[in-house]
Amino acid sequence: MAMASSAFANTARASRGAGLAMGMQCARTRAGAAAAPQPIAPRRVAAPSGFAGFAGQAGPAGPSWWRGPSSSSRASSSRQQQQQQPRQQQRFFHASAPAQHGGIHRPEPGTGIKVTFRDSKGDDLKTVEANEGDDLLSVAHEYDVDLEGACEGSIACSTCHVILEPDVYDSLEEPGDDENDMLDLAFGLTDTSRLGCQVKIAKEQDGMVVQLPSATRNMRVDGSKPSH
Repeated sequence: MAMASSAFANTARASRGAGLAMGMQCARTRAGAAAAPQPIAPRRVAAPSGFAGFAGQAGPAGPSWWRGPSSSSRASSSRQQQQQQPRQQQRFFHASAPAQHGGIHRPEPGTGIKVTFRDSKGDDLKTVEANEGDDLLSVAHEYDVDLEGACEGSIACSTCHVILEPDVYDSLEEPGDDENDMLDLAFGLTDTSRLGCQVKIAKEQDGMVVQLPSATRNMRVDGSKPSH
């Protein structure tokens, strides 16, 4: 009986020791878990109103460092780049239209200013009527008189060279520099030579005689071009 009691006592002590050891182990485990750092959950930050989002997604707008430079900043930067780039110089070409001759209206028979055209030999070619202010080149073309006018009255040739009577020549204004330059190239130049495109007919010149030279010299086109 005494031996049974002793064995029971030993078993009880062993159970208490095992339970105490297990309790201590659990306590150490809980203490270690409590001492371990706990992970911090990411905090959700509410974005300010109007954030444009990323990658073109709509959303509330955040600070400028979230969404990059503003539209006004980008526009200012673009203007600065354009100003820094050298501008290409624009070139404009201008061409003055030559004075147009011909197409005049013939006056009623007996009401115009009479003009007689003669050839280089002194023979009358044709007597025509013109209006005051018409130029001799246009009148000649209107009535099919062989007066060339290669430059169409732009004072760039001498092919409308005519020879006038002294009184008619004196009634005209002095020729300009351009006309004198072309007259210097005219064939058979005389003291009363003028360019037909520059002679405007006036009423006091009624009955005037216009003589054509024996040849014309067209330095503008081919250096020399004979006529009648």
